[in-house]
Amino acid sequence: MLIDVVLVAAGVLGLAVAALSDRLRRLPVSEPVLALAAGVLLGPELLGLLDVPPLTEDSTWLHTTTRLLLAISVMAVALRYPFGGARRRLRPVLLLLAVAMPVMAGVTAGLAAWVLGVGLGTAVLIGAALCPTDPVLASSVVTGGPAEEDLPAPDRQILSLESGANDGLALPLVLLALAVAGADSIGAALAESVWQVAGAVLLGVPAGWLGARALQAGKNHGSVDTGPRLLFTAVLAFAVLGAAGLLHVDGILAVFVAGLAFNYAATGPDRTDDVPIDEAVNRFLVLPLFVGLGAVLPWSAWADLGWRGLALVVGVLLLRRLPVVWLLRRPLGLGGPDAAFLGWFGPIGVSAVFYLAMEAERLAVDPVVLAAGSLVVAASTVVHGTTSAPSRVFYRRAAQAGAGSGHRKRVSEREE
Repeated sequence: MLIDVVLVAAGVLGLAVAALSDRLRRLPVSEPVLALAAGVLLGPELLGLLDVPPLTEDSTWLHTTTRLLLAISVMAVALRYPFGGARRRLRPVLLLLAVAMPVMAGVTAGLAAWVLGVGLGTAVLIGAALCPTDPVLASSVVTGGPAEEDLPAPDRQILSLESGANDGLALPLVLLALAVAGADSIGAALAESVWQVAGAVLLGVPAGWLGARALQAGKNHGSVDTGPRLLFTAVLAFAVLGAAGLLHVDGILAVFVAGLAFNYAATGPDRTDDVPIDEAVNRFLVLPLFVGLGAVLPWSAWADLGWRGLALVVGVLLLRRLPVVWLLRRPLGLGGPDAAFLGWFGPIGVSAVFYLAMEAERLAVDPVVLAAGSLVVAASTVVHGTTSAPSRVFYRRAAQAGAGSGHRKRVSEREE
């Protein structure tokens, strides 16, 4: 009954999204915002058609669901741009991963400790779970006709690649946070982090390369037509994710690395044909998850947080990322409008839910971790979802004012 209601709601929203297409991307709303609102409407607080316990009481299903969705999403990111274009963004992406992400985790942990008055263990669990930029929510900002018209290729590539890579690379920070909270020793967390990351790379590179070679062989023998070829990368993502689970390595990172290896090894038509199906799956599969998430939002736990919860949301959205990217704008090679845009759009979404659920599975965490974490996720979904279109327009006007007519040429350049 419950899953049927979720599927019907997601199906209706999917039809609306398909009908509106790029017009939706020009409105101050996004697909996750619509799905989250539908979940709240159908949930126990309003219509009661989805009478489910809040995620502070049961978050087990979220770990598996978000894991599957993230696998598809990071594969889409890895295939979104030609490999040469992605390689040109290596320096700023590495800087965001190596410097900005740990700082964002520290800032969020500090805000949690200060505003909520929680201990070190609880604070670092919140900080680590909320630090990665979400590829699912970021996708609505960087893809589609309006994004290509308003935003230059480098900005879209940087945000996409950062969001794809840091979903997996946030795992060591989460493992260290779990160790600080008492789940394990620091030494054991460091050893597991090395194995998880190294194993993901060792699995992802050959899997992606073999996948590309297998697809090319099938094409050469006429046994692969357009439909199966478009679905191939989704199957590859799930296969790598399953293998990563069996080997106990970082599955999300392994899928992203496999996607990059596939992108590098595949010929031009294979790579570009795979992009539409990955974007479509990434765009529509998000709907059931956010409908379910909207239904399990812990309203009573949020009420218990009181003004502190609201203060945490404001602090995280304003201080977690924007000042960090702004201070790094010169090393990142960003102009003022670019740094402001990329600093603002570091949405917190599916990846944060994934790590919050993982923390709850590995450790009997303080309920405030899930309550505060889910509040920030919901707020980021709404705030970033409703400001994406206006911010793109604001960016375009600011960049045009600063660069004159040359900006339009830079915006419209192809990712080749």
